[in-house]
Amino acid sequence: QVQLIESGGGLVQAGGSLRLSCAASGRTFSSYTMGWFRQAPGKEREFVAAVDWIASNTYFADSVKGRFTINKDSVRITVSLQMNSLKPEDTAVYYCAAKPAVGSRYVDTSYNMWGHGTQVTVSS
Repeated sequence: QVQLIESGGGLVQAGGSLRLSCAASGRTFSSYTMGWFRQAPGKEREFVAAVDWIASNTYFADSVKGRFTINKDSVRITVSLQMNSLKPEDTAVYYCAAKPAVGSRYVDTSYNMWGHGTQVTVSS
Protein backbone atom coordinates (compact mmCIF):
# COMPACT_ATOMS: atom_id res chain seq x y z
CA GLN A 1 0.00 0.00 0.00
CA VAL A 2 1.44 3.34 -1.07
CA GLN A 3 1.63 5.92 1.67
CA LEU A 4 2.78 9.51 1.76
CA ILE A 5 2.89 10.91 5.29
CA GLU A 6 3.61 14.58 5.90
CA SER A 7 4.98 16.06 9.11
CA GLY A 8 6.48 19.29 10.34
CA GLY A 9 3.64 21.76 10.03
CA GLY A 10 2.80 24.24 12.74
CA LEU A 11 2.45 27.88 13.74
CA VAL A 12 5.25 30.32 13.07
CA GLN A 13 5.64 34.09 13.01
CA ALA A 14 6.20 35.94 9.76
CA GLY A 15 9.85 35.79 8.80
CA GLY A 16 10.32 32.44 10.48
CA SER A 17 11.07 29.01 9.09
CA LEU A 18 9.53 25.57 9.00
CA ARG A 19 10.65 22.28 7.53
CA LEU A 20 8.09 19.85 6.17
CA SER A 21 8.89 16.22 5.58
CA CYS A 22 7.13 13.58 3.51
CA ALA A 23 7.83 9.91 4.17
CA ALA A 24 7.03 7.71 1.19
CA SER A 25 6.52 3.96 1.24
CA GLY A 26 4.82 1.12 -0.59
CA ARG A 27 6.55 1.28 -3.96
CA THR A 28 9.66 2.47 -5.71
CA PHE A 29 9.63 6.09 -6.78
CA SER A 30 12.62 6.04 -9.11
CA SER A 31 10.69 7.27 -12.15
CA TYR A 32 8.48 9.63 -10.21
CA THR A 33 8.34 13.32 -9.45
CA MET A 34 7.60 14.25 -5.86
CA GLY A 35 5.75 17.48 -5.32
CA TRP A 36 4.36 19.79 -2.68
CA PHE A 37 1.06 21.59 -3.13
CA ARG A 38 -0.87 23.83 -0.80
CA GLN A 39 -4.44 24.90 -0.34
CA ALA A 40 -5.52 27.97 1.59
CA PRO A 41 -9.09 28.43 2.84
CA GLY A 42 -11.39 29.40 -0.01
CA LYS A 43 -8.69 28.92 -2.64
CA GLU A 44 -7.77 26.23 -5.11
CA ARG A 45 -4.89 23.90 -4.47
CA GLU A 46 -1.70 25.28 -5.98
CA PHE A 47 1.73 23.99 -6.91
CA VAL A 48 4.57 24.88 -4.55
CA ALA A 49 7.63 22.80 -5.48
CA ALA A 50 8.70 19.51 -7.02
CA VAL A 51 11.77 17.32 -7.43
CA ASP A 52 12.46 14.59 -9.98
CA TRP A 53 13.49 11.50 -8.06
CA ILE A 54 16.31 10.34 -10.34
CA ALA A 55 17.63 13.56 -11.89
CA SER A 56 17.03 15.64 -8.74
CA ASN A 57 15.89 18.59 -10.86
CA THR A 58 13.86 21.01 -8.76
CA TYR A 59 10.97 23.30 -9.65
CA PHE A 60 9.31 26.10 -7.72
CA ALA A 61 6.31 28.34 -7.93
CA ASP A 62 7.27 31.97 -8.48
CA SER A 63 5.73 32.89 -5.14
CA VAL A 64 8.22 30.75 -3.20
CA LYS A 65 11.39 31.00 -5.31
CA GLY A 66 14.35 32.05 -3.23
CA ARG A 67 12.55 31.22 0.02
CA PHE A 68 11.74 27.51 -0.24
CA THR A 69 13.99 24.59 -1.09
CA ILE A 70 13.10 20.97 -1.79
CA ASN A 71 15.31 17.96 -1.23
CA LYS A 72 15.00 14.21 -1.41
CA ASP A 73 16.69 11.50 0.61
CA SER A 74 16.97 8.34 -1.46
CA VAL A 75 17.98 6.23 1.52
CA ARG A 76 15.15 7.25 3.85
CA ILE A 77 12.77 7.79 0.89
CA THR A 78 11.71 11.18 2.15
CA VAL A 79 11.16 14.54 0.54
CA SER A 80 11.57 17.71 2.55
CA LEU A 81 10.41 21.26 1.98
CA GLN A 82 12.45 23.89 3.79
CA MET A 83 10.45 27.09 4.07
CA ASN A 84 12.25 30.29 5.04
CA SER A 85 11.14 33.90 5.29
CA LEU A 86 7.58 32.76 5.71
CA LYS A 87 4.74 35.17 5.03
CA PRO A 88 1.12 35.16 6.21
CA GLU A 89 0.09 34.34 2.64
CA ASP A 90 1.98 31.04 2.94
CA THR A 91 -0.68 29.88 5.40
CA ALA A 92 -2.30 26.74 3.99
CA VAL A 93 -2.58 23.00 4.27
CA TYR A 94 0.48 21.56 2.55
CA TYR A 95 0.24 18.26 0.70
CA CYS A 96 2.92 15.89 -0.47
CA ALA A 97 2.20 14.14 -3.77
CA ALA A 98 3.80 11.81 -6.29
CA LYS A 99 3.33 11.55 -10.05
CA PRO A 100 4.61 9.21 -12.72
CA ALA A 101 6.71 10.43 -15.61
CA VAL A 102 3.77 11.61 -17.73
CA GLY A 103 1.87 14.80 -17.13
CA SER A 104 2.80 18.28 -16.01
CA ARG A 105 4.57 18.52 -12.66
CA TYR A 106 2.84 21.86 -12.07
CA VAL A 107 -0.71 20.50 -12.23
CA ASP A 108 -2.29 18.63 -9.34
CA THR A 109 -4.30 16.32 -11.60
CA SER A 110 -1.04 14.80 -12.86
CA TYR A 111 -0.34 13.42 -9.38
CA ASN A 112 -1.92 10.10 -8.44
CA MET A 113 -0.67 9.70 -4.88
CA TRP A 114 -1.35 12.15 -2.07
CA GLY A 115 -0.72 12.57 1.60
CA HIS A 116 -3.34 13.82 4.02
CA GLY A 117 -1.74 17.22 4.45
CA THR A 118 -0.18 19.24 7.25
CA GLN A 119 -1.27 22.68 8.40
CA VAL A 120 1.11 25.62 8.18
CA THR A 121 0.00 28.86 9.81
CA VAL A 122 2.08 32.03 9.57
CA SER A 123 1.06 34.84 11.90
CA SER A 124 1.72 38.49 11.12
